[in-house]
Amino acid sequence: MSEESVSPEKPQAPEASAHIRSISAEGTLSDGVGRRKTSVARVRLTPGAGRFSINGREIKEYFRRPRLVDEVNRPFSVTGTTGRFDCDCAVKGSGLASQAGAVRLAISRALVSWEAEWRPALSTEGLLTRDSRMVERKKYGIRGARRRPQWTKR
Repeated sequence: MSEESVSPEKPQAPEASAHIRSISAEGTLSDGVGRRKTSVARVRLTPGAGRFSINGREIKEYFRRPRLVDEVNRPFSVTGTTGRFDCDCAVKGSGLASQAGAVRLAISRALVSWEAEWRPALSTEGLLTRDSRMVERKKYGIRGARRRPQWTKR
């Protein structure tokens, strides 16, 4: 009996490179998921001219406040990639401010999955940190999460 028939070797997995570029058939660069409060954002970056679509609408049409538009575009300005990627976002849940935070985190994660060298710049700006604050639940016997009924002595 030969050794090959006794213990067949398992195929070796390819080694991971320094940075991962996941390019699919349609040319997608990278995906990212971001969460903030109860909103969830899924982002897909492709090379392009800076087109931005959120739930099928333009960014300035979806986030009407300029502060929210600036917050969403912050990962691109930190990495110096403004106008280099087309961004297609699907976001749901919560309000506009938390949706903007979720989209910002998803874009940051997608940029890091595209180019690992951008991680330190995004990390020092706090763009890769998930804001874990959630709404505290209402408790029984009180009006909200913490508001107690007024105490009466007599």
